Amino acid sequence: MNSQKDTLYASPLGDIDGFKFDNSVVDVFPDMIQRSVPGYSAIISAIGLLANRFAQDNSNCYDLGCSLGAATLSMRHKVTANHCKIIAVDNSSAMLERCKKIIDRDTATLPVDLICSDIQNISIKNASVVVLNFTLQFIPLADRDAFIKKIYDGLLPGGLLILSEKLLFTNERQQALQTEMHHNFKRANGYSDMEVSQKRASLENVLIPETFEQHKSRLQKSGFDNTEVWFQYFNFASMIALK
Repeated sequence: MNSQKDTLYASPLGDIDGFKFDNSVVDVFPDMIQRSVPGYSAIISAIGLLANRFAQDNSNCYDLGCSLGAATLSMRHKVTANHCKIIAVDNSSAMLERCKKIIDRDTATLPVDLICSDIQNISIKNASVVVLNFTLQFIPLADRDAFIKKIYDGLLPGGLLILSEKLLFTNERQQALQTEMHHNFKRANGYSDMEVSQKRASLENVLIPETFEQHKSRLQKSGFDNTEVWFQYFNFASMIALK
């Protein structure tokens, strides 16, 4: 089940549709994410370590916006809590269909429930760990406060939210620098200028980034005791919020 090389934006497209997690993206997603998101492998690896630290016996670990299940598998191979279950949710049936095949081939034994649904419609219950790995940025801005509050309410005391996001910067020079370096990262991984430009156009108005301060304020208003960035590579960061 090897990933194909991402060439979705390698030819001139004319009118560029908004980015969708459809079959064409599923086929190239592992290659796309590795070549597009700085530090992705390090984040995935650490999710498993963090989940093992915070997973509680007889509780649920949620992977919201699980795509092909990278974070789910990382947790599945690291979590040692007793009677724990992973609930992996995505609204793309194409993603979940491929994810199920990957999970079925996996040798770890921690139970995984795969749910095809909008993550905003999912009940968060008895959770010790919730992962939003580059997912919140695709939820409408007006819905984000209520969604994060729902996650907080569904977490057990001592629970953890892992929130990875593309960041926005209020300083114009910093924003320009971070954007330039991200594009250079993609070029260094073999993407052409045209691919970088067309992908950016497809994500405009679909992926809406926020500043770290906006994320931190929302998390604090929702009730989280503390939020810190534990990883950052250019304008991509991962945060941990503690209940």
